[in-house]
Amino acid sequence: MPADLLLELHAEELPASFIGPALDDLARMITEGLAAARLKHGEVRRFGTPRRLAILVKELADTGQDISKEQLGPSVKAAFVNGVAQKPAIMFAQSVKLPVEQLKRITTPKGEYLGAQVEEKGRRAAEILPDVLSKAVHELKFRKSMRWGDVEQSFARPLHSIIALLGSEVVPVTFADVKSGRQTRGHRFLANAWLTLDRPADYEAAMDKVHVVADIAKRRAMVVDRISAAAVKAGGKLLEDNALIDQVTNLVELPSPVVGSFEPKHLDLPPEVLVQEMKSHQRYFSLLDPSGKLLPKFIAVSNTPVRDEALSVKGYERVLQARLSDGRFFFDEDRRSPLAERVPKLERVTWLKELGSIAEKVERFRALALWLAQQTGRQALEPTLERAATLCKADLVTGMVGEFPELQGVMGREYALASGEPKEVALAIFEHYLPRNAGDTLPTQDAGAILGLADRLDTLCCLFAIGKRPTGAADPTGLRRIAIAIVNLTLAKGYRFSLGQAVEKALELVAPKLKDVKLKPGQPPAKVEILEFIRGRLEQLWADAARADVANAVLSAGFDDLVSARLRLDAMAKRVGGADFAPLAATFKRVANIVAKQAKDVQPGPVEAALLKDPPEVALHAALEGVKGQVAAAVARDDYPTALGAMASLKPVVDTFFEKVMVMAEDKQLMSNRVRLLMDVAGLFNRVADFAQIQSEI
Repeated sequence: MPADLLLELHAEELPASFIGPALDDLARMITEGLAAARLKHGEVRRFGTPRRLAILVKELADTGQDISKEQLGPSVKAAFVNGVAQKPAIMFAQSVKLPVEQLKRITTPKGEYLGAQVEEKGRRAAEILPDVLSKAVHELKFRKSMRWGDVEQSFARPLHSIIALLGSEVVPVTFADVKSGRQTRGHRFLANAWLTLDRPADYEAAMDKVHVVADIAKRRAMVVDRISAAAVKAGGKLLEDNALIDQVTNLVELPSPVVGSFEPKHLDLPPEVLVQEMKSHQRYFSLLDPSGKLLPKFIAVSNTPVRDEALSVKGYERVLQARLSDGRFFFDEDRRSPLAERVPKLERVTWLKELGSIAEKVERFRALALWLAQQTGRQALEPTLERAATLCKADLVTGMVGEFPELQGVMGREYALASGEPKEVALAIFEHYLPRNAGDTLPTQDAGAILGLADRLDTLCCLFAIGKRPTGAADPTGLRRIAIAIVNLTLAKGYRFSLGQAVEKALELVAPKLKDVKLKPGQPPAKVEILEFIRGRLEQLWADAARADVANAVLSAGFDDLVSARLRLDAMAKRVGGADFAPLAATFKRVANIVAKQAKDVQPGPVEAALLKDPPEVALHAALEGVKGQVAAAVARDDYPTALGAMASLKPVVDTFFEKVMVMAEDKQLMSNRVRLLMDVAGLFNRVADFAQIQSEI
């Protein structure tokens, strides 16, 4: 009979950021182990709190499925000599428990081999689970781990108990000095006693009874409901912050919000400073009035209901008061000096050892920003870009940003305004950091957007140039995020410039710093790697907009102009949905494939009309010449649907050409001329996409 499986690891308080990834890894390792044993099961649920990680597998089969599989043995050549079975044949027959004469002969691409149909019985869940669960627990990794007592194994925090139950039976699992059983503890303050669990199905209800909301989604909803109600009661509304809600959810087992306040005089600090002070150190939620301005109030979430709420609130307020006093000190001290006076200090701040100081980086991306302004026809922004570039990193050497790095740009804007800088310069200083993450707002004005593009292009090209590129899943410098921001900024603002030339310009600007940089032998040129890296990000970003092969076809036709590439993708994605797309793609793909195969033997060149003899090739040439102007005009105005429509009109004549004309004629001159005709056709539709990449049957 199927039975539920539960694994719970009960530990000291885990960091909030560890819980989600650890549960994902546990669930993955357990389900992979069950799949390998062919054990069917139902829903897999995750439970997690600061003190526990738990996986519940519903309706786990008692026994793995039986299978019948074909097993290959030695080659027939090695198995027999003059028809007599040799040792390889005998040993294989013994391994599959069959007489030699009952072995099959199986033909493979490598030759004829002996084989046998082997029946493999499924094992009982109770037999395989100790290994599966033990492996999952021992292979669970954290960013930081610790040891305790005399044990050799390490975990995120000291482990207190392990529940491992299959139905009502304990599954033996040992980690460090802890052996599995059926006991855990409830809430640290409200029910900190041992609790015995009879069966996995009781887990969530049992946790509720000991004041632990084990289901993360349920606890998150409870946090949102309770802090929202508290905000309304306090006469305000919550400042939305899903990241903070997620963090607080994993800091408590039973959320209990309280409302506190701070002195209204602190409201003259920049709102971002107040929010960051409350969020970063204290995990407090900010409150807004109906107009969207900060109220001098906050909501803190406790792990347990408090008997004396007033006393508890005073504690929260006292801690925040100290933090706000520090913030005010930094703010007042930083404003004693104009922002421009801090710029020389950037010469003493190292950006990267191989690439020098922040000041040197600023000089590079200042030049790149001015180049981008020229390329995009925004020369009028040059004075703003010059000044904003000079000042945009100066806040890195202020006390406030030293305390709160998250306020880069925010403080630069505030200190620029306090120093009397133009508003457009101050805004560009702030907006050149946007977007800071996925879903963040984009710059509202061009100066900040162009400056941000230049800064990111410099970072991307510099790091690739010194060999610090992402490897596998590792991306310590956030280059994937930077590349995505470059794409999103360019498309959102509609900037038309050559991506390849921008990369060349950035590499040219950093070239003097690369004299002593040693790269691995055989490493591709930095420009090639950078553009291929950006292409990879485009494939990810556009995965939802079109089929993977269609996106690949568009990118293979070029993405130097990102805006053009996106418009071509949109046009292709709409065309894919039409009933005529598959035969159209098959025809054009056939053209592209022939051209690709003959590219080495036939040099590109003009089609010689005098060599066109057969009516179908004459008709194709005439139709092609008639369509070229239509396609060129449509492409010039970025009207790719019209360009595709004009190209599609060639399909009947192309099909007739293939049906009636032998492209690979014996006459080499005739063959070359026909291939050049197809090259012209391919070149035409390659202005939109490389149809050789389309997954369509010919």
